[in-house]
Amino acid sequence: MRKLLLVALMALPLAVLAATQKTVTLDVQNMTCPVCPITVKKALEKVSRVSAVKIDFAKKAATVTYDPDKAKPDLLTRATTNAGYPSTVQK
Repeated sequence: MRKLLLVALMALPLAVLAATQKTVTLDVQNMTCPVCPITVKKALEKVSRVSAVKIDFAKKAATVTYDPDKAKPDLLTRATTNAGYPSTVQK
């Protein structure tokens, strides 16, 4: 029975076993110098279950990929705000 279960689990694609990721874009205020995006990125990466952060300095935006079961957009905006860069979720 164990072998059958093991074979069945191995046959599943890894994507099925992994948590579904979600991506959100934040409008970020106060990014005025080339160092600001680094600070925003580091703040977002400290949020549990954030898997990727991309900062667009020209658009003053951060695109964040995260596990929606563990992280929420309000945690992301709080992280940037606490770092000195208030943000809101783009609609």
